[in-house]
Amino acid sequence: MSTRAQIAIQIGPEEWAHIYAHFDGYPAHMLFALACWKLEDILSASEILQVMPEALDCLNPPRDPRILPRPTREFAHLYMWIGCQWVGVDPTGDASRV
Repeated sequence: MSTRAQIAIQIGPEEWAHIYAHFDGYPAHMLFALACWKLEDILSASEILQVMPEALDCLNPPRDPRILPRPTREFAHLYMWIGCQWVGVDPTGDASRV
């Protein structure tokens, strides 16, 4: 079974690109793996099967990321670039605050 996740990257004042990640979206893996990548790398991937420290396994052809007015958690996990680091949003937290 896959642990699906989204990666939300702010691209404008009220625009967030949501990149889908299909496998290994749990925080212990994802935060470590995301730390190896620049925002531009994740954005250009568009749709990801798996984020690994050494490679992005991407769908080919990828679907364009969804653009939403705010970060939105639709799967088990949501990751965002905040300040200068990747942060995992607690999936059991208050979704109305995301």
